[in-house]
Amino acid sequence: MRTSGFGSALFFRVSARAALAAAGAGRERTGPRRPPRQGSAKGLPVQGRQPYALAEIASQPDCWSRALDSMTDAAKVLPGRGERVAVIGCGTSWHMATAIAIARQVAGLGETDAYPASEFLSSGLDARPYDTVIAVTRSGTTTEVLDALQGLPRSVRKVGITADAATPIAEAADQLLVLDYADEQSVVQTRFATTVLTLARAHFGHDLRPVIEQARAALAADVDQRMLNRAHYVFLGHGWAVGVAREAALKVQEAASAWSEAYPPMEYRHGPIAVASENSVVWLLGAAGDGALASDIRRTGATVIEGEADPQAELVVAQRVAVTTAEIRGLDPDRPRFLDRSVVQAGR
Repeated sequence: MRTSGFGSALFFRVSARAALAAAGAGRERTGPRRPPRQGSAKGLPVQGRQPYALAEIASQPDCWSRALDSMTDAAKVLPGRGERVAVIGCGTSWHMATAIAIARQVAGLGETDAYPASEFLSSGLDARPYDTVIAVTRSGTTTEVLDALQGLPRSVRKVGITADAATPIAEAADQLLVLDYADEQSVVQTRFATTVLTLARAHFGHDLRPVIEQARAALAADVDQRMLNRAHYVFLGHGWAVGVAREAALKVQEAASAWSEAYPPMEYRHGPIAVASENSVVWLLGAAGDGALASDIRRTGATVIEGEADPQAELVVAQRVAVTTAEIRGLDPDRPRFLDRSVVQAGR
């Protein structure tokens, strides 16, 4: 087995069982302990402590910096120029897959698609001639992700990106990127997903150093009160930021049980604007859209937020909005209603 330093994580150029052995029994786990995997039906508020999610959100610039320091090793696993690639995941990981796929293709590195893992096999997408399939899964246990990888032909290289090597993803993937330093105690994903996106964007040639500084500034600033505890949230993102917009919408759904939507900006006029009102916040991530679109939205009475920072840095603000709104509503943002850390189907 070949391994090289990857922060406190490990970079594995191995298949199947060797990765499990590397994380095997008897080695003390240094990563964060997980909360109980059973979700709450009531989403009760946090009692006597700050939500884990807030600390995890605040740690993102450091996680991103750590990811950039590991790029030499990551580049040995991530697809090279010209490979035909699919990126799959579920929930947050699917939204990151969308951002990664668009960013890679726009960078001219090769044809890249993104799919929810749950649709990959059932829709016959696994029959397409991919060179590499990347599966993003924080837990390493999601049933649909494992099924998708196991259903691929042996000729397809299978790469898993996870926070935990001692899980079934090690058996399903040929190679792993293990980001255990970005694992989380909250059920709601924040820093793992954005650290994956950081690795991918840096691999594609994006300069993430300014984005890290923007995120630090966003964390130091007070949250705009206009964004908190609203009845309706809409996030608009262009290009790879479509995936970021979807992830921002998911965060306020999960953590705050809020009604939220996400679209490419110029699609918003094609129907969804009809439900905007004075109870809505419409957030244009990364200066998405144009001045005319913002004016059209304002006529509905909605509060319009026109972002100026990189969409990934703005996602940090959206995460803070989601968690703070959850606290205002008396909800536990670490354990949202009916959600678990991973979806593992019974009997599978």
